Amino acid sequence: MTSVDLSGAWRLRDSAGDYEASIDLPGDAITALFEAGVIPDPYWGRNEYDCRWVAERDWVVSRRFEVARTDLELYVDQVDTVASIRINGREVLETNNAFRSYRANVSEALRVGTNEIEIAFPSSVRVAAKRQAEQPFFVPFQASNSPIPNPNMLRKPQCDFGWDWNVALAPFGVYGAMRLEPIRSTRIERLSVSQIHGADGVQVCVTTHLTGDCSGELLVTFDGRSERISINKDNRTPTLVFDVTDPKLWWPAGHGEQPLYQLTAKIDDQVENRAIGLRRIELVNERDEIGASFAFRVNGRPVFCKGANWIPADALPGRITREKTRDLLQSAVDANMNMIRVWGGGRYEPSWFYDICDELGLMVWQDFMFACALYPADEEFLEEVGTEVEEVVARLHHHASIALWCGDNENVGALNWFEESRNNRDRYLAAYDRLNHTIERSLKATCPDANWWPSSPSRGRLDFGDGWHDDTSGDMHFWSVWHEGRDFEHYGDVSPRFCSEFGFQSYPSMDQIRSFAEPEDFNIAAPVFESHQKNAGGNARIAETMFRYFRFPIGFESFVYLSQVQQALAIKTAVTRWRSRMPRCMGTLYWQLNDTWPVCSWSSLDYGGGWKLLHHKAREFFAPVLCTIVPNGSAFDLVAANDGPGPVVIEFELSALNMAGDLRRLADGKKTVEPVASLEIASIEATQVFPYEMLFFRWKTNGGGWTADHFAPRPYKSYDLLPANLNFGVQGNRLTLSSGAPSFFAAVEANVPGRFSRNGILVLPEQPEEIAFTQEDPEAKPHFTIRDIHAATY
Repeated sequence: MTSVDLSGAWRLRDSAGDYEASIDLPGDAITALFEAGVIPDPYWGRNEYDCRWVAERDWVVSRRFEVARTDLELYVDQVDTVASIRINGREVLETNNAFRSYRANVSEALRVGTNEIEIAFPSSVRVAAKRQAEQPFFVPFQASNSPIPNPNMLRKPQCDFGWDWNVALAPFGVYGAMRLEPIRSTRIERLSVSQIHGADGVQVCVTTHLTGDCSGELLVTFDGRSERISINKDNRTPTLVFDVTDPKLWWPAGHGEQPLYQLTAKIDDQVENRAIGLRRIELVNERDEIGASFAFRVNGRPVFCKGANWIPADALPGRITREKTRDLLQSAVDANMNMIRVWGGGRYEPSWFYDICDELGLMVWQDFMFACALYPADEEFLEEVGTEVEEVVARLHHHASIALWCGDNENVGALNWFEESRNNRDRYLAAYDRLNHTIERSLKATCPDANWWPSSPSRGRLDFGDGWHDDTSGDMHFWSVWHEGRDFEHYGDVSPRFCSEFGFQSYPSMDQIRSFAEPEDFNIAAPVFESHQKNAGGNARIAETMFRYFRFPIGFESFVYLSQVQQALAIKTAVTRWRSRMPRCMGTLYWQLNDTWPVCSWSSLDYGGGWKLLHHKAREFFAPVLCTIVPNGSAFDLVAANDGPGPVVIEFELSALNMAGDLRRLADGKKTVEPVASLEIASIEATQVFPYEMLFFRWKTNGGGWTADHFAPRPYKSYDLLPANLNFGVQGNRLTLSSGAPSFFAAVEANVPGRFSRNGILVLPEQPEEIAFTQEDPEAKPHFTIRDIHAATY
């Protein structure tokens, strides 16, 4: 039996008949209108504001198709959002949720031969406003994030209506599969896969959920071994168990390999395939002398989680590709990350996203899609949420990478953000609890052994307190440095059990700035540049912080470079402080990994995947073994952190570095650091470091090569840096950097796309450093620009 694929070319028109264009589905209408020349590039200049009218109109997409039979059902996935589907003028389906799929018998609407299908999209802006007006009481959302109001009324990516890093265009379209399928007497609805790990191996339990008459034979194959079972209406959920006596375990990146076993379930011509990684991930949330831990244990081994928060790969879904997404995730692994958090204001990613994470060893903290708002709690809304959760969990639960399911992002805190909920907390808290319990109940009904966390940040189940400032229990979001303008050392004033959000902004790299602005707009106060800064006061905060730490930059490009230096310095300060307190702290996920469009933001990867200086530094501060300087009253401690599976012997040297590049040895030695632990390996009095000196330290483990770093006790602007006369030579794809004086955060830029092996490094006199450049086009002739702090500010 064959299906009819409905993807491909459709026609898009507005209900008034003013505009028409071709649209490729899966895809979104904003992208289609731009490609047809109806609207300008929404990412260029201030064009966003000239494109918002699109979401305020009603639209229809249509196409013709041929069928040779009419006993068919329509399957559609990720229709965004409220839509009515008609075949030959007859309504066959209404959709209400961009996060799920729909199925409808359309046999009575079809005719043999040529048919026409239409999908009508009423304006999501108008539908959201109407639903808000129909609520028995106002349900608040964060207006500072959403210039298009009422995103919380729709089961749609919340950031589509804008966010403090996202364009506000409210895109619509269809992003998943669309097809007509034969109506089957028996259909595989879903597979449930669970694992039981014991001393003798692993049991893999596979339950096939069937609908229809349920007759025939089910064939399930796991790792080349097959089991058959006859099915009938009294056996709609047959379970087969496979014993693996010598399992090859799946490990997070940096802790081992990622073997995947192949699972297949087959009835007639229906085939469901899964790739299964054998692992046991436990959330360790236990009371202790501090409060309550928050940590992950994989296959019995404690794992320190290193990573970042993930937002949609593009603001316009039609521009998202598997290849581009894999590149972003590969960059996470290349920076020594082992976890990403799929944030709750975006979307549940396609199944292939989690396939990639399985292959790369990236654990996934998966939020449910609720963020920074309060939500309806009527029966209709909760029923829709329950269906959404059950479907999403059924689709994704088998992935080895899924480590945690979290109820929402910051919705507990949102109870205190709005006048309505502050004045009537009981009402809104009860509504929140109904929603949160619906999510948990639906999760557990679908995957009973799932790791569940009610919200982020949270101190624990049924605790509706402040997870932003309590570092004793659960996970923490720590935003005091950015939002309150505190200095970077303030990161050391807290010791989170697990910090799942913290961040500091920078400007995008110059190649990205050139993609949305003309040279005459290269000014942070220019309207174009301010339109690509969505966080209120963000540009001023970057500038104010910069003047706190550095001397005034020379020119716009130096300003951009210095913003990335200080972003890297901020996040490095946080991560190194908290890693030095392992195992009290067992995870740091900074905000954020990627961008949805070219914008000033907290990301370490530019839109398109280029590495900012922060990402290069992340590769260093997320290394398995790290040494760092921790101020400790009147002393400076050299602390080593080891998050690997075994002990390491660290050989170290600690010196004072003056601005001419002279080194004065202060301490050296060897120490053994146990796994998943930190250890003070040296300590000196602050008086041993002269005002004109910084600290330089290097280390090596188990006889390997040296790794070096530096620490400035005072702001860089207080040092009389000398001209480094930074220079470079090129041989093949390698650049050799040399300097006449210490060159701090020496960075290389290229005018052609490519990736540097490292960047933002320290170059000392008579100690040249090599950087490799891998360019996308082997035939291109790159031109390189080098920068450092002195050249950017003097």
